Amino acid sequence: MKRFFESFLFMSRWLLAPFFVMLAVGLLELLYKASVRLYEATAHLLTAAESDMTLLVLDLIDMTLTGALVVTVMLSVYENFVSRVDTKNQPGWPDWMGSIDFSELKLKLLSTIVAISAIKLLEAFMDVPHTNDRELYFYLGIHMVFVVSTLAFALSERLANGHGKSHDVNGH
Repeated sequence: MKRFFESFLFMSRWLLAPFFVMLAVGLLELLYKASVRLYEATAHLLTAAESDMTLLVLDLIDMTLTGALVVTVMLSVYENFVSRVDTKNQPGWPDWMGSIDFSELKLKLLSTIVAISAIKLLEAFMDVPHTNDRELYFYLGIHMVFVVSTLAFALSERLANGHGKSHDVNGH
């Protein structure tokens, strides 16, 4: 009975597969939205202000980072929780595949979220005439929460892995 239950739990990891498909569809939708945004901006290129073009580029960077976040989650979660990928037989497979653990994945995710948050904050600062003070404070507060959370997580991981411990002369 115990062996059957453990096998069932182990096989249930494949229930994550539909989530990977949904993330891939979400990535396609993000690509579509970015393409529409670029097309609209290109149509008004000659009449657009420089600040509008800067905001467009920041928006594209934001979408790119979000897309990279989706890909990182898909590949890392698949490799960590579903099945190992033989990277030697996968030409073009990212070098970090197979070596990133769940802790490193969380740190990568948090770092990307901080970068996305920073871009959103920069977009708000560039559009100050159309953004009220309350919104700016919220953007800043949210960004600071992400920054502090990421730093706290990185510090706790460093301490948990023994990197924060003092060593004697022999390195012990």
